[in-house]
Amino acid sequence: MPAGLFAFADLLTAVNRRAGEQHFELCWVGLDKEPVDCAQGMRLQPQISLAQAACSAVLIPGLWADSEAMIAQALEDNRGLIRALSQLPRSTQLWSYCTGVCLLAQSGRLQGERATATWWLASSLQKRFPQVEWQFEQTQVSNRLTATASGVSGYLPIARALIEEQLGALVYREIATLMVLPRPEPATPVFRSVGLMQQTDPLLRRLHLLVERLPAQQLSVQRLADELAVSARTLARKVRALTGLAVADQVRLIKLNQASERLILTADSISRISAALGYGDESSFRRTFKHVTGLTPAAYRQQYKV
Repeated sequence: MPAGLFAFADLLTAVNRRAGEQHFELCWVGLDKEPVDCAQGMRLQPQISLAQAACSAVLIPGLWADSEAMIAQALEDNRGLIRALSQLPRSTQLWSYCTGVCLLAQSGRLQGERATATWWLASSLQKRFPQVEWQFEQTQVSNRLTATASGVSGYLPIARALIEEQLGALVYREIATLMVLPRPEPATPVFRSVGLMQQTDPLLRRLHLLVERLPAQQLSVQRLADELAVSARTLARKVRALTGLAVADQVRLIKLNQASERLILTADSISRISAALGYGDESSFRRTFKHVTGLTPAAYRQQYKV
């Protein structure tokens, strides 16, 4: 996945230009100097091999995978790279994000370290690498010599931490404004697993779209089952098996996630958001939102507003 590498390089280049001097030197490295085939048919040409680069830090990008089987195959296909990572000097900082964290963990360089990765990898990584102190509730975790982040845009919090450490938060804010960077992912993990793009099961996707369309007051399990042409028992069983949650709890998260997005991305009043999403009682909406997120709607907006 080369996009994150390009974006990371652009950020550090922007910092060098803003500072008027070279704070960061960039080098494209590979297992060897042979071209590297990437996603979308792209091919990157390393400037030097990993073993010869003598880098102070290495950023390991994610790779396209959406199942444990694909991760297992990627680990097998990249045995040479994993071995090279394990043989780097212990003083080399290693940073990775999204599915690339699997490569870093397989190298052994995360043993005894705190780390995170994309949420759907949690069960697999905990079983495969029990010596790692996994903290999947965090979107970014930094240690003295390692840094990990979740999501395909995980390069951004890693870059932010690096820039702020070296040049201060003000410089990063200036760069973020200049480059119109996206806001960081909210620290609260409660809505992380309910985004539509995260739903790979067809029934969960249909349920998600249905819940977003219907008013909150009409979201009974029986109504949802009827709309989805399954029995209420089948719906409950499948949702529990796929998410670990009861239907009502999953539905509540989806609807409140809608509310959270409107709180962050619009200037609509809380009463208007509550009414638009079909909550009959604004005070009940406020209580439910605080119970699930730990924040009132107003406090959530204040903390995560774009």
